Amino acid sequence: MAESRPYIIKEQPGTKYYCGCGKSQNFPYCDGAHQGSGLHPYQVEIEKEKTVAVCGCGKSAAMPFCDGAHKA
Repeated sequence: MAESRPYIIKEQPGTKYYCGCGKSQNFPYCDGAHQGSGLHPYQVEIEKEKTVAVCGCGKSAAMPFCDGAHKA
């Protein structure tokens, strides 16, 4: 993963693909860097504009969203 803190993003409605491999150059979004690894992005449907906290440490039990696990 790219950071030890969450990425706070104001998202617009639509389908989002958050990196699940930690290799994306466009983290927290997927850029296809996982190809051939067997890993896949997290597909999330955002229904209405809202602010989300996307996990940056990879330790969250609520992936792809932050649950505060980086503080432990």
